[in-house]
Amino acid sequence: MTDRKYATGAEARGDGVSFRVWAPQRERVALSLPELGDRLPLDQEEGGYFSLFVTGLNAGALYNYRLDGVEYGYPDPSSRFQPRGVHGPSQVVASDYRWNDFGWKGLELPGQVLYELHIGCFTPEGTWKAAAEKLPLLRDVGVTAVEVMPVAEFPGEFGWGYDGVFWYAPTRLYGSPDDFRAFVDAAHALGLGVLLDVVYNHFGPAGNYTGSFAGEFVSDRHKTEWGDAINYDGPQAAAVREFAVANAAYWIEEFHLDGLRLDATQAIFDDSPRHLLADLSTAARKAAGDRSILIFAENHAQDVRHIEPVKTGGFGLDGMWNDDFHHACRVASTGHAEFYYADYSGTASEILAATKWGFLYQGQHVPRMKHRRGTPALDTPAARLVNFLMNHDQIANAARGERVSGMMSPGNWRALTTLLLLAPGTPMLFMGQEFGASTPFLYFADHEVDLAQLVRDGRWEYLRMFPRVAGGIAAAQLSLPDPSERASFHASRIDWNERERNREALALHRDLLRLRGEDVTIRQQDKTQLHGTVISDDRFLLRWLDPAGEDRLLLVNLTRDYRWHPAAEPLLAPPRNRRWELLFSSDDARYGGSGSAMLDAFDWTLPGHAAILLHAVVESAE
Repeated sequence: MTDRKYATGAEARGDGVSFRVWAPQRERVALSLPELGDRLPLDQEEGGYFSLFVTGLNAGALYNYRLDGVEYGYPDPSSRFQPRGVHGPSQVVASDYRWNDFGWKGLELPGQVLYELHIGCFTPEGTWKAAAEKLPLLRDVGVTAVEVMPVAEFPGEFGWGYDGVFWYAPTRLYGSPDDFRAFVDAAHALGLGVLLDVVYNHFGPAGNYTGSFAGEFVSDRHKTEWGDAINYDGPQAAAVREFAVANAAYWIEEFHLDGLRLDATQAIFDDSPRHLLADLSTAARKAAGDRSILIFAENHAQDVRHIEPVKTGGFGLDGMWNDDFHHACRVASTGHAEFYYADYSGTASEILAATKWGFLYQGQHVPRMKHRRGTPALDTPAARLVNFLMNHDQIANAARGERVSGMMSPGNWRALTTLLLLAPGTPMLFMGQEFGASTPFLYFADHEVDLAQLVRDGRWEYLRMFPRVAGGIAAAQLSLPDPSERASFHASRIDWNERERNREALALHRDLLRLRGEDVTIRQQDKTQLHGTVISDDRFLLRWLDPAGEDRLLLVNLTRDYRWHPAAEPLLAPPRNRRWELLFSSDDARYGGSGSAMLDAFDWTLPGHAAILLHAVVESAE
């Protein structure tokens, strides 16, 4: 393995290409070069590895492997590119992209505003090049980093990307690996970071050839809801762990990414003394060198070990998604409390608690789940929890992929957007959210006929868990969108013409993000300054108690106008020698609101379906 950067895969060097593959179940492995008509035996190494250096071979060459003399050519499990899809030959890719981001220092956690997108649906073209052209629009509205849904090569011509089977190969569907690099380069030139959603909990059900090389890739001790778990703690797990850990480092180093989002880490099973994620975060940061990167996790168990230091037994990540914030806001604004939403009441107290404390479930028993959920996290810094009002899963889990913004009153949508973007947690938008996109985001996956039927049935069975979808009526009668139909994919592409039509929504997001970045108190993201009280089930307030007297007061009313008398609440009182003055109103006519008048801080009448931010100003001498 001399002079190799990574344990496996094809690595182009000036005088040739180094090939290395892990195939402990095989006695013989031969390199097949279809375009040259060559078959070359690999040298067997200890630990089940086979390797070969081919002098005179260049980047761009297609290759595959012949195993134990079998004529079928198997693509490389560590392929860097699959130009003909998951069943075709692998291609040698050079690492000679000429970067222009030499002054880029990466991302620090404070101050980030994330933006989740799917490259195939972000533009009509669905390519890296087209997506790069839209990046200035995101920068201008106040986004600081884009989070790209998975791009590891997956079967078919369209899909979400969570069924990736070639973890090292960016899918051909969006362009070449260098097109991906150019996208990152363009983002850095604009001051935007790029994070990648990666899946280390399972392989996709089709096009996965790892088992032909090593059955040890999957576990016989653990199962996931998507099939076999990855073997991170069983026999010969060391090579599997290296495969995953090196992959995280690969994305950071080879594509200059600013971080990762780890999918469904509750399904990354590892009973080893040191968890895979601790190794992964350590390797990713080492690969980044002097750049600062951010690693977030989606973890339904809400296990705070993810964001604890490695040296104290944690996993060393930077943050976690906070589903509880979304669920409480959604139940409050739509009134729908079914399936997993039944774990939430949607009251003002829940929303206030999620804003202040992050996770709502920190170890309580959940009757629906029949076990405890969460771990104590009261002292978790606010920036470490990612809040959102929509993401790819939560939109698609509506029967027809409806965005939650279309399920509630416009006023409440503006009010909750205000809360999201001013609260101390790290906010995340879903593509098109900043301009009020109305296009759905459906579940779509292109599979072969038999598997497509299984996926379709599985998807509809899942949606039937929501009584409003089931309703005692067959899925076919509901005319639910078919995940396997290209029309579902096309319907999920955002319409950029709406950006011009919905200027009020765009102004709302732009002004709030400017306020978030510039306000001396809000920008601190310091939840220790944040206090709150419930006014009623649908109304609450938040008070930032700033040591310098720069207090802020946010009043959120998700129902009708309310005259608050008596207002016996100490958090309403301004600091000494100061008075409250209106700083922001979600009901302003510029944002499509009714143009609410200046709030009278003596006669507390709260406008309905609105959020009002006040700041404390020095009273003038009389």
